[in-house]
Amino acid sequence: MATKRNYVAERLREKPARKKARAARGRARYAKIKNGSTKVGDGKVVHHTKPISKGGTSSKTVVQSKRASNSEGGKLQPRSGKAKGGRATAKRRKR
Repeated sequence: MATKRNYVAERLREKPARKKARAARGRARYAKIKNGSTKVGDGKVVHHTKPISKGGTSSKTVVQSKRASNSEGGKLQPRSGKAKGGRATAKRRKR
């Protein structure tokens, strides 16, 4: 049987830089909720036009559907990773 993840312990072990980035994402979402662009539980995500990991700020954000946000990952990484079943499936098709 698999062991359960201890999310509290994970947060406590988190590095300060990672903690700061997570807080920035939370602040951006809170700001969009406050101005009425999005609501809690509506299935939308706050999209940073320049990722926080690449030096972006919370001032340039857009509300996006979760589906659009997830499909955008293919633009950042090779399309083979987005194929059903992951990279192994894409490799098998090439043969």
